[in-house]
Amino acid sequence: MRNFILILLLAMTSASAESQTLTFSQILNRPELKTTQPDHKIAYGKEATQYGELWLPPATTKGPLPVVVLIHGGCWLADLPGPELVAFLSDDLRKNGVAVWSLTYRRVGHNGGGYPGTFNDVANGVAHLRSIAEKYNLDLTRAVVTGHSAGGHLALWVAAQNRIPASSALKRDQAVRFKAVIGVAGIPDLAHFARVGAHACGDKTVDQLTDAIARTPADGAKNVPFLDTSPSEMLPLGVKQILMHGVFDGIVPPAIGLRYQTRAKESGDSVELIALENSGHFELIAPWTPPGKAVVAKILEALK
Repeated sequence: MRNFILILLLAMTSASAESQTLTFSQILNRPELKTTQPDHKIAYGKEATQYGELWLPPATTKGPLPVVVLIHGGCWLADLPGPELVAFLSDDLRKNGVAVWSLTYRRVGHNGGGYPGTFNDVANGVAHLRSIAEKYNLDLTRAVVTGHSAGGHLALWVAAQNRIPASSALKRDQAVRFKAVIGVAGIPDLAHFARVGAHACGDKTVDQLTDAIARTPADGAKNVPFLDTSPSEMLPLGVKQILMHGVFDGIVPPAIGLRYQTRAKESGDSVELIALENSGHFELIAPWTPPGKAVVAKILEALK
């Protein structure tokens, strides 16, 4: 904690927003993306966005294979990039001998996206791993779930499924028990992000994601739409949690992770918080950068 705060102070006093040099367009425009492709594209539902990309290590890799469930970000919005944004991260993990199940899902702007569709899609996508595990020699006892930005929120939500209230439309048995959840510039508190992240994702995005207007009761209890959608309202999660943030991230500032860590500790959970120097928002999913390398290393470490 002390080191984390010191890094934040140094960042604020010695650097500017110009340190965020990498954009998602620069990632998508890399010519290598054309040849960086998954081994399989597998549907878990009938809609066009209900599928996962399965990235497998070379056939010579000894199995059964540990599994990384990877959930892309993009503000939960249909008009922003999908799994292609984390293709380089998937490929790097594949080269390190693990299988990657990179999920996409209906988002706000897609037919059926938002509540409950986005959440049900992610849950169904994770559950589909059980249908393909034997065919692809996947070891679901060695699995972690991770995601970037909005995908980091959904990764934490997946790990918190056993904490969803019984009355919720999202309630179901947890299909995979994960060794750890790793939020990469993740968003653990939707109510808080609706305020501080409005500049990045839009004023109404979180409301649309959670169907907040329709689900807020007449007495005005504003936290109700977050009880089954926001990990911060579902604490303690009872699973190992790791949050990784770039110190110059202006989209999901590292203070968001620090705030959640404090709340999680009060609930009895332990959350490891890692601040990555010289990093904005997108370096974390660019494994050719030092912050991206650190993310890959932490995911691999969590699988052990």
